[in-house]
Amino acid sequence: MRNGHPIRVGVVGVGYVGHHHTRIYSELPDVELVGVVDINEARLQELGARYRVQLYRDYRELLERVDAVSVAVPTLLHYPIAKEFLERGVDVLVEKPIAQFPAQADKLVEIAGVDDRIIQVGHIERFNGAVKALETVVRNPGFIECHRLGPFAHRNTDVDVVLDLMIHDIDIVLNLIKSPVTAVTAVGVPVVSDQVDIANARLQFESGCVANLTASRVSVERVRRVRIFQRDTFISLDYSQQEMTVYHRIPGAKGTATEATPTIVKEDIPIDKAEPLRVELESFIECVRARKRPLVSGEEGRDALKVASQIMERL
Repeated sequence: MRNGHPIRVGVVGVGYVGHHHTRIYSELPDVELVGVVDINEARLQELGARYRVQLYRDYRELLERVDAVSVAVPTLLHYPIAKEFLERGVDVLVEKPIAQFPAQADKLVEIAGVDDRIIQVGHIERFNGAVKALETVVRNPGFIECHRLGPFAHRNTDVDVVLDLMIHDIDIVLNLIKSPVTAVTAVGVPVVSDQVDIANARLQFESGCVANLTASRVSVERVRRVRIFQRDTFISLDYSQQEMTVYHRIPGAKGTATEATPTIVKEDIPIDKAEPLRVELESFIECVRARKRPLVSGEEGRDALKVASQIMERL
């Protein structure tokens, strides 16, 4: 709370993602959901009836009414809307990607820094219980393989599959490896929309690690998995189920007949499961209240966007 008062929040854009922001904010303690904004009148009326929240057709009506805002509009609008709220002293959680172009992301980070504003980017997988546990077992990965596949959802077709889906895994990989990208190769195909709907990218890092990322929004099954290989360890993680299994190589005892035959030991890692978006929004509100750096800062959102842009240049 600021000066003993609840944090006043708003949601700009109440489509699929923004609707869930609205739901969660309406349930959080010490948070006042001031209003939601959308140009879709039917959508507004539906949420107004369900959550008894004030409705706005223009986001500018919220500028003087909120301490913090979620921006969940189409990607091409992320920059202008987030920029205006930051310039008016409002803390911002902007859905991924942070902006359409890296130069826009640079500008948002710069604006936030001038007045010590909070800017958090909605890379929701960082708040996945399995990903949090993953960071405790990854040491020096040599190869990472990511698959993020699903059926065509008839939304987010204003951007290609790299900014729609793959950017989640780009952010996770950058957070795990923490080494500069030295080479990028990619291939992609438009299948249903006018944008690339399935893509594969190979990232090579200065550390020697290689990451192979595949994203598709034209697949029959929904898959959200990452596999990580490092010395003596193989890690398999399922984002959707919030489950992780680690396979350890245990060398045979020296001086015995089994010395040359290592044992593979399976370890199921206990996961503290929770709704990732709720954890993300709780973390954002805490950052607003305590004035601390978000788990996924504007800088990290910008870094993921820059790699995504390199991939798109090669499609």
